[in-house]
Amino acid sequence: MATRTDTIFERFLAPIAKLVINQDELKRFHESIDWEAASDRLSNPTVAYPTYYRSQNFHGIEGGYLTIGAAVSYDPITQYALPPNEQWVRQALIDAIQSKPRRILDLGCGTGSTTILLKKAFPEAEVIGLDLSPYMLVPAEHKAAQAGLEIQWKHGLAEQTGFPDASFDLVTASLLFHETPTAIAKDILRECHRLLTVGGEVLILDGNQKSLRQTEWLTDIFEEPYIREYAQGSTDAWMGAAGFGKVQTQDFWLLHQVTHGVKAIAAQSVEFSTPNFETADGKQWAMG
Repeated sequence: MATRTDTIFERFLAPIAKLVINQDELKRFHESIDWEAASDRLSNPTVAYPTYYRSQNFHGIEGGYLTIGAAVSYDPITQYALPPNEQWVRQALIDAIQSKPRRILDLGCGTGSTTILLKKAFPEAEVIGLDLSPYMLVPAEHKAAQAGLEIQWKHGLAEQTGFPDASFDLVTASLLFHETPTAIAKDILRECHRLLTVGGEVLILDGNQKSLRQTEWLTDIFEEPYIREYAQGSTDAWMGAAGFGKVQTQDFWLLHQVTHGVKAIAAQSVEFSTPNFETADGKQWAMG
């Protein structure tokens, strides 16, 4: 078995993070929640964790997102990992929405930061946040309750949600695609297409693929097993292959991108009758 090499984050940035993050506050939050009871209540017992998710560490955390530690530390770390400002970056997705959706699904919602912004932006809409880690849903539920927002939290896979066809006007995903293999990202977009009504929107917020290709050292900062694969791909192309139209990616501060697509009206096949004409010599010819 190969010896694991520490990431740049573990060697240099983690000690700095410990200095800027309030450890006492993290401890109080950890101790204020019965994590096992809360995660059991939010868990879907039928969910089977895929190998790409349960066999990998994310952000240097043993066990990845299927741990209480990941759920407790995610928000404090992420505020420093999304320059220039986490709120501005997430708001870029909200600002790119072109409709007034009535039913919204936020895939890979994590601790609910973008989900909460969606509910605030569209208070009349039914908003659902879905994540594969029940532990991450615990702080999401806690944050929504503190904000007085009614949001449904679901435990499940983004590539196989179980929701009915054409049941949402808007589907979003923030910081999800760089943490999935390319094949799964494509599956997620096909699932988005299935879930959306005609004219519905999909929006994907993630790292800027062009910048990541040009600055490979960025992919070494955090332990992200699929980020190099993500960087070599194209969310635009994946979205087009899934059947979306009007696909467009906007860069945000060079480090981030928001890709927008619309579920178009299916092309209708039209049959034309071919008129025949008789010439002066009695022969027939057809147009076309």
